Amino acid sequence: MSWIVLGLLVFFLLYLVSAYNRLVTARNGFKNAFAQIDVQLTRRHDLIPNLVETAKGYLKHERETLEAVIAARNTAVAGLKAAAANPGSASAVEHLSGAETALNGALGRLFALSEAYPDLKANTTMMQLSEELTSTENKVAFARQAYNDSVTGYNNVRETFPSSVVAGMFGFEAAALLQIEAPAMREVPKVSFS
Repeated sequence: MSWIVLGLLVFFLLYLVSAYNRLVTARNGFKNAFAQIDVQLTRRHDLIPNLVETAKGYLKHERETLEAVIAARNTAVAGLKAAAANPGSASAVEHLSGAETALNGALGRLFALSEAYPDLKANTTMMQLSEELTSTENKVAFARQAYNDSVTGYNNVRETFPSSVVAGMFGFEAAALLQIEAPAMREVPKVSFS
């Protein structure tokens, strides 16, 4: 009888270790996926000041739009730093989502405004920066999808029984998906210099 109890205890301990290790692996997976988003968003944020500086000379009368882009970029940078410090924090990831949505809106207004200035549309630097930004937007979308897939996998492991018991015992918190709130903002800003 004691062998049966001992066998059940060993089985239970092995299951606990296995469930804990699956949770840690899944959590590390979504943190790694967030690191890829961090790289792409940092690149995006670094391109924006160059884009604004290029546009400044042509858009002297459109100061509000340029200031809105810079303010939105600064908010997005702060949101990215907070989320990168703790990718498991649902509130930090939600704040980042909102900041990126606002930045997309401001960039959309900048690109729409640049269409009204033929000299700016024809500017080689503006075209190169816009192409790089569009490429980076695509990379952000792919990195966000990979992150969201990792978060979904982690949350599934965390929420399914009996792993949910282990998650509760060891404080594994739910992770938040990185989403852009307005569906229209999910598309890469359309830039046309023709």
